[in-house]
Amino acid sequence: MKSFLIIGMGTFGHHLCRALCKLKCEVMIADQNGEALEDMLPYVASAKICDCANIEVLRSFGVQQFDACFVCVNQNFQACLEITDQLKELGAKRVYSKADRDLEAKFLRRCGADFIIYPERDAAERIAVRESSERIFDFIGLSEGCAICEIEVPGDWLGRSVAEVGLRSRHGLNLIAAKRGERLHPVLDPAYVFAKDEHVLVLGSLDDIRKATRD
Repeated sequence: MKSFLIIGMGTFGHHLCRALCKLKCEVMIADQNGEALEDMLPYVASAKICDCANIEVLRSFGVQQFDACFVCVNQNFQACLEITDQLKELGAKRVYSKADRDLEAKFLRRCGADFIIYPERDAAERIAVRESSERIFDFIGLSEGCAICEIEVPGDWLGRSVAEVGLRSRHGLNLIAAKRGERLHPVLDPAYVFAKDEHVLVLGSLDDIRKATRD
């Protein structure tokens, strides 16, 4: 069973904690505000009311034992920096730190953050991409401008195979799966024929995906 430490039980910390607990992970939570911990007490392995900017407090957690530590402190960026730095100093394997701006992310990386979390930015981008297109129904941004998108099959693809459409050679895209209703079917065969009333999941640059769907 994987184990995780979440520091800061604001809105994002709560959502993260619930998701990890549903996945049967062992979770320890910590916050200066005891009320922020109360509703998660039945689900977590342990909970601490404490100042996690104190390195001795972090040391007492045995942070090196966790598979990852999440710094989700709200409205106190100085504390976020200090906690991130001290977690790495104490040997934390992976540290995820929450940022609201690119400048914050820059300083967090300097303090040793392995990954930066942008909850508001990522949610806003996902909604913007989905709502600005008639054919993109979902969007997951990856690194280097790549994305996974759920798209409606363009009319000129219908009745043609992946190879005939030239999905990779002409459009620079990779087909991951086909979706009918709520059922998702992985697709690896270049002979797969696109059908009416289905959506497909494709991987590629967002620009290429928009061009392929004529957006």
